[in-house]
Amino acid sequence: MSFRHQYVIGDLQGCHAAYQQLLKSLKFDPEQDRLWFAGDLVARGEDSLNTLRDVKALCERGAAGVVLGNHDLNLIAVWRGATKIRKKDKTAPIFKADDCDELLDWLRQQPLLAYPDDKTVMVHAGIPPHWTINEAESYARQLEAQLKSSLHQLDRLLPHLYSNDADEWTDSINGFTKMRAIANYFTRMRLCKADGTLEFSFTSSLDDAMPEGFLPWFEWQVPRERKILFGHWAALKAKIDLPYAKALDGGCVWGNNLVAYRLEDEATITSSAKCPKPRTNKK
Repeated sequence: MSFRHQYVIGDLQGCHAAYQQLLKSLKFDPEQDRLWFAGDLVARGEDSLNTLRDVKALCERGAAGVVLGNHDLNLIAVWRGATKIRKKDKTAPIFKADDCDELLDWLRQQPLLAYPDDKTVMVHAGIPPHWTINEAESYARQLEAQLKSSLHQLDRLLPHLYSNDADEWTDSINGFTKMRAIANYFTRMRLCKADGTLEFSFTSSLDDAMPEGFLPWFEWQVPRERKILFGHWAALKAKIDLPYAKALDGGCVWGNNLVAYRLEDEATITSSAKCPKPRTNKK
């Protein structure tokens, strides 16, 4: 099917009002256009429940596609009792909703990697320099199969996805350790070494000092046959636009804007509505 316009949108984070305003700016028509969401549909915005409902409805009518982000995986884990809601997240209304199970069962069926068109690939955090795009797709499908499997298998998997230890990627990696490493690359990565070693503590902008030997994953210049579209890193404010990588998280949930990237002409459109900046306690 051909579309009038296709847009890739960065992290929604439950910022429902800004999302609705962005759709008006795009003059989005679900009969003619298609949206792609780069993960983190929910978490710290004002209305994660209705954001999730709206995205699901668009996907089911063929007007949108998504990839999973770290906050989406966390939502699934909370649903299955593998972890608790984080203090900063505003996702509790989802678990009180009558359609909670329907929403979360749909969410766990969504991919980690998608192809918006024949020139791009979309993931939440990035693709590490030691993987080709074909390898990344293969690893994504392996973890997706686990997420889509029986609830019994899902419940076995989810507790193993949480660790601040960066697993070393080797030819012999397997089992839940491999699944955790795959999840970390696709949903949590910012800095890495050339061999794919991850570093999780750095969340700042590119102007700040980084741990020795680590670079943003997209600065390891690896020939790519597709441009990697990604979100996750709010501090970049969607300002990274390289021949092989485009950042899309505008940091709306931190008081900035949602960002949409129009595929046919590579235009960037931002929402005029912003989320209120989170309050900080100064005691």
